[in-house]
Amino acid sequence: MLQKLVDQISTIVIGKRGQVELSVICLLANGHLLIEDIPGVGKTTLAHALARSLGLSFSRVQFTADLLPSDLLGVSVYEREREGFVFHPGPVFAQVLLADEINRAGPRTQSALLEAMEERQVTIDGQTRALPEPFFVIATQNPIEQLGTHPLPESQLDRFALRISLGYPDAQAERALLKGLDKRLELQAIKPVMSLDEWRGWQARVDSVHVADALLDYLQALVAATRSPRWCIQGLSPRAALSLLRLGRARALLQGRQHVSPEDLQALWVPAVAHRLVPAGAGAAGDASQQAQALLDATPVP
Repeated sequence: MLQKLVDQISTIVIGKRGQVELSVICLLANGHLLIEDIPGVGKTTLAHALARSLGLSFSRVQFTADLLPSDLLGVSVYEREREGFVFHPGPVFAQVLLADEINRAGPRTQSALLEAMEERQVTIDGQTRALPEPFFVIATQNPIEQLGTHPLPESQLDRFALRISLGYPDAQAERALLKGLDKRLELQAIKPVMSLDEWRGWQARVDSVHVADALLDYLQALVAATRSPRWCIQGLSPRAALSLLRLGRARALLQGRQHVSPEDLQALWVPAVAHRLVPAGAGAAGDASQQAQALLDATPVP
């Protein structure tokens, strides 16, 4: 059933099966996804396809410099006929929230998502309101060298389980795009491949995937290496280690296995940790990815 989900999304996001699998793994692990890439390569299409394939409610917010936290979370408005304030929920109250070009908004608006992403709730006017389940944020981000962008703070980056990049399609995939139907039309025809209860069942199964002590040794060795000044100025937090372990369980489940292997951690390592690291002697995203890969290559498997 999970492979059927990947297959369906891959008919919309052509030639990017690896990134589609990572997106499904991220949602299966109850994490949030950051997609960093130039405009026009299919980031929004991927978010739409995920939501429609699972029958989840979807909301899209275009982040701009003048976007306010209330535009995202909602606002209480006084209604005379009710003689009181009535809360009008914002777009964050959806099961899949697409935060488009998140790094074009100011820090105040970016921080409005922190509680929602971590606690699955928001506090407005002193009242805590639960978000729907499941709650999944897909944020797109333009390269930081583009004009009008604000780098995401470390506290927010740490709440994204994975960061991926779609990149340009290869020649064969691009030809299929040019010859095929408009993907917006194809999106409208997508039907859910499973019910919400079935999807929640799959998410619940992630916790039952076995993790051997030797694999935990490997994970701890990798995490410890990131905290060494040889590799990084800022290493991985315990939250990041827990997230990586859950992602590994989700990948094993997607592959049809009931145990996590070192290959699961290795396949997820760079997209799961590079955005969280501050590499020694450099700070660019590309340097962080290279440093993460070098660290992985230098750490022996038990």
